[in-house]
Amino acid sequence: MSWTARLAAMLALLCAWPAAAQDAWPSRTVTLVTPYAPGGGSDLVTRVLGEALRRQLNQTVAVQNISGGGGNIGAQQVARAAPDGYTLLLHHIGLATAPALFANPGFDPLTSFEAVGLFADMPMLLVGNPNLPATTMQDLLAHIRLKGDGVSFASSGQGSATHLCAILVQQLAGANVTMVQYRGAAPALTDLQAGRVDLLCDVTAGIIQPIRAGAVKAFVVTGRQRLEGLPNLPTTEELGLQAMDISAWFGLYAPAGTPAPVVRRLSAALQAAVRDPETRARLTQMDTLPFEPAQATPEAHRARLEPQVAQWKRVIAGAGIPVN
Repeated sequence: MSWTARLAAMLALLCAWPAAAQDAWPSRTVTLVTPYAPGGGSDLVTRVLGEALRRQLNQTVAVQNISGGGGNIGAQQVARAAPDGYTLLLHHIGLATAPALFANPGFDPLTSFEAVGLFADMPMLLVGNPNLPATTMQDLLAHIRLKGDGVSFASSGQGSATHLCAILVQQLAGANVTMVQYRGAAPALTDLQAGRVDLLCDVTAGIIQPIRAGAVKAFVVTGRQRLEGLPNLPTTEELGLQAMDISAWFGLYAPAGTPAPVVRRLSAALQAAVRDPETRARLTQMDTLPFEPAQATPEAHRARLEPQVAQWKRVIAGAGIPVN
């Protein structure tokens, strides 16, 4: 073989190597990062997805908790990881709110990642202490308008989903309430049950048991549909309260520049996961709603993420929340 022919063959092999590597993906352990501590709702949802992807990809999927910075540290590490499909991120609404809450979160949710698809939606429940005179959402809004800052609203910290939900309720009522910040939703719930604060908006996983026990009073559930565990509780959509549209929705991300064939394979695995009866049952047990397969695609994911980033910039700026 001539030198020219050998060179041409070598170049052909080099050009073919990336495609072959992509075709072989995944050939080793995939790391799925959750940017929150073990034991919380985000961690539990991530572990459900990790197990589902393991079955679909026939490869080990290791869940890694990288917490801190309001979820930013884990997201930063994934954004900076090699774009080869072996480091992924499952993040909720916090990724969309980060640009409005942090001057430099260390990533751009729209350009630092490849959106793979939507996985699960964890609705929020607006609840009050049992002594509140209101019994329906309409009663509650009227009560807030009447009492104003005489109504106290607990949250798990400034800029958290619980705080953002409180802001939406306040804007919906057209009256300012007294915001009470806690170092987490658990102590806020304790004070709510004791009657020391009036209202709290929290994800379903953390609050549904006190509702069933009668320790707190539920007014509405946010999200797409009623909960199986609380079938008589109306949704914000049913009540015409779309302005209170908030949920801890989860999307799967890969670093920007991840090859398109790998993203397509991931999306196909994600679509199979949300169709899987076992995965859907595990999510439903946590009162978390799996997205439908049509939403577990890059296109549907981007269509949700982009307006959410813009929406929360307006809401957070309008509420006067300082940027960190």
